Amino acid sequence: MDLNAKIYIAGHRGMVGSAVNRFLKKTGYTNFILKNSSELDLTNQHAVNTFFEAEKPEYVFLAAARVGGIMANNTYRADFIYENLMMESNVIHAAYKEGVKKLLFFGSSCIYPKFAPQPMKEEYMLTGLLEHTNEPYAISKIAGIKLCDAYRAQYGCNFISVMPTNLYGPNDNYDLQNAHVLPSLIRKFHEAKLNNESSVTVWGTGAPRREFLHVDDLAEACCFLMGSYNEEGLVNIGAGEDITISELALLIKEIVGFEGTIEFDHSKPDGTPRKLLDVSKLTSLGWTYNISLREGLKRVYDEYSAQHLVN
Repeated sequence: MDLNAKIYIAGHRGMVGSAVNRFLKKTGYTNFILKNSSELDLTNQHAVNTFFEAEKPEYVFLAAARVGGIMANNTYRADFIYENLMMESNVIHAAYKEGVKKLLFFGSSCIYPKFAPQPMKEEYMLTGLLEHTNEPYAISKIAGIKLCDAYRAQYGCNFISVMPTNLYGPNDNYDLQNAHVLPSLIRKFHEAKLNNESSVTVWGTGAPRREFLHVDDLAEACCFLMGSYNEEGLVNIGAGEDITISELALLIKEIVGFEGTIEFDHSKPDGTPRKLLDVSKLTSLGWTYNISLREGLKRVYDEYSAQHLVN
């Protein structure tokens, strides 16, 4: 991308979109189109078409999405599939109509089957049943990947898809009802420390394994792919390493400085047993992650604790 190219980041206030925006600004890009959800409703086709006709962006990062953890995904099943299908369909079709040079669509590692072989290769998509708790969200993301491929096949659009692993970093969601596991644990341990509580309860058995990537690494990888990858299908973006939820809880406990015990609530769901991405495709293209989990957790806890010194 030319440094003065006109770039639209859909979802620029979210964790992923804001990270992309930060990285591009740091790299020297200046010509951004940024609209929040109150200024542009991406589920409204007419509004999206009018926006693209007026602004004519050259490059699009489609990071806007309805997202959440196990509880949110399982509770708001209709909202998750409807809103995500509408947003991605409207933006991708408008990008085609207005001749966008390149679009990058953000998927999610939940697109892979619940019992997919580990680590998960890109070709494992659609080879088995999905995890029930986030099936609507996963289906919407699979549809987005297929939309990009279909517009490439029929119209020659240079639309690519990336599959990030579990992410964390600035602008994460720490709402205990809707957050993913890592920010939820940071908040739980932080509040338990402030309140001198004796224990912290973690959902499930602690046995599931998860991979985590700092969102700043994701942003760097995506900008790398915008300049080097021009094919159908998808590219996994991750660290290629995972840990158990129990190990994650212990690491966060240490970083937060909580001195109580950890209890596991076996009545709560574990979700998918393991989600580790095979990142050999991305590595072969020339990119690997930089921020270790321990270093990344220290960064985000420093940021979080500075904003939440009291309840």
